[in-house]
Amino acid sequence: MRIKTRDLVISGVLGGISLFLGQTGLGFIPLPTGINATIMHLPVILGAVLEGPLVGTLVGFIFGFFSWLQPRSPFFADPTISILPRLFIGVVSYYVFILVRRFSGHFAFGLAGVIGSLTNTVLVLGMIVFHGDLPIEGAVSVGLINGIPEAIVAGIIVYFIGIGVQKARGGKI
Repeated sequence: MRIKTRDLVISGVLGGISLFLGQTGLGFIPLPTGINATIMHLPVILGAVLEGPLVGTLVGFIFGFFSWLQPRSPFFADPTISILPRLFIGVVSYYVFILVRRFSGHFAFGLAGVIGSLTNTVLVLGMIVFHGDLPIEGAVSVGLINGIPEAIVAGIIVYFIGIGVQKARGGKI
């Protein structure tokens, strides 16, 4: 597969948005539990559903690399936790979108946002459990407390931005 200039440019722009969200703290939403929910994965999901799995993977790498360079938790100092899971967010989001789009374009955007967000949550927490840094019960608890709200927010935002971009492009939804 050949990487096109468009893929690199869009990946760079969306990766830049992810970096901006992380650097400014706008990508972290404080929850009453004392843990931050993140929306930094949204550019990854949007890149994937609007441009394809390669763009989603590249933006996911940028997101993960930032998490590794500036870990907000000791877990993220390990690249198998901070980078590796983020490579799959876009791929999963893209294929969910493609599979569901033939039935409903509107539903496909929302579901891709939800599933992409849950991919991030499950794979990151799964790697933390795999490394023995958190018991499975703790991961399930964090997943429910953080993962569900993150997935709902992702579904809503990806839906509205995805529909908006499709309409602006003159594409069918």
